[in-house]
Amino acid sequence: MDIRFCCPCHFGLESVLKFELGRIGAEDITVSDGKISFTGNEAMIASANYRLATAERVLIELGTFKAETFEQLFQAVKALPLERFIGRKDAFPVKGHSLDSKLHSVPDCQKIIKKAAVERLKQKYGVSWFEETGAVHQMQFVIRKDVCSLYLDTTGAGLHKRGYRQNSNDAPIKETLAAGIIDLAHVRRDTKVVDPMCGSGTFLIESAYKAANIAPGLRRHFSAEKWEQLDSGIWKREKDKALSEVNRECGFEGFGFDIDGECVSLTLDNAKKAGVIAKIKAEKRDIAKFEPIEGTTVICNPPYGERLLEIKEAEELYKRMGERLHPSKDNPCFIISPHEDFESFFGRKADKKRKLYNGMIKCDLYMYFK
Repeated sequence: MDIRFCCPCHFGLESVLKFELGRIGAEDITVSDGKISFTGNEAMIASANYRLATAERVLIELGTFKAETFEQLFQAVKALPLERFIGRKDAFPVKGHSLDSKLHSVPDCQKIIKKAAVERLKQKYGVSWFEETGAVHQMQFVIRKDVCSLYLDTTGAGLHKRGYRQNSNDAPIKETLAAGIIDLAHVRRDTKVVDPMCGSGTFLIESAYKAANIAPGLRRHFSAEKWEQLDSGIWKREKDKALSEVNRECGFEGFGFDIDGECVSLTLDNAKKAGVIAKIKAEKRDIAKFEPIEGTTVICNPPYGERLLEIKEAEELYKRMGERLHPSKDNPCFIISPHEDFESFFGRKADKKRKLYNGMIKCDLYMYFK
């Protein structure tokens, strides 16, 4: 029986995630702000977790319904076939949020949903209480404008946690956002990528993954791997399939530079953990001494005032970037920044801009490719 899924993503990356989902066989895809719903079989749980580079997590959609009162909420949850995924010994904690709705108390909603789930499962399993010592089946609810959607999280720790970055610098970009920018920059199997402010190496590593067709989830585990309700073989089959599609012979090269020697070491250490150290070089160098490398794509997330530098220092940095990067058709540049006047300091209007969110910070991706 097909399963309905939902994958949240960064605002602005919906089209990128939709394309990814199409590639792995998702059907009946519905796009909305910050998330995509789709249909797939049981194997899709493993495939989506292993393969999706821009999704934040893979959720099973249990149901969506009107909920203006606690009684409506209780009855609607109780009517859902929760036993399909939750066993009699499994843990099923509840968390979520509410926005612009009559049911605005999150703790009260949690209690009602939990109570309804217990009542449903009591009837199905013929037990009076649940020890919840088994695998965790995290239930999540979203109530928006009096409509509740209830999900089961198959992922666990967010999908941006690839398993290679135990350490990072002060202001890392999330791996999922980096992967989306890399897709928008059209990184392919033979692309050469330069990050002149490489930090912990995220852009370079995610670019290597994209070029070599390495599924980003191969180095970690997921909550649903422990679910007894699923065929355990789906994880091995999907992992083996993803591994068989890796292209280690791709012509990708990554070059990282940073003014901070510790960041250079961090980049190389993370690249080694990610299994792509053979494709990446990094060295200490100030942007003021940067020399463009012919035929490369620059992708970077320069520091900015609110987090690492004073705003004036950030603006001076943007000027130096404009003096050194020289974007062109053969050397395109993709720069993410929240500074609304970035272009004026960089000294050139972008050929294209795209609104993105880096966490809660509204940014633009400034694209130079002409």
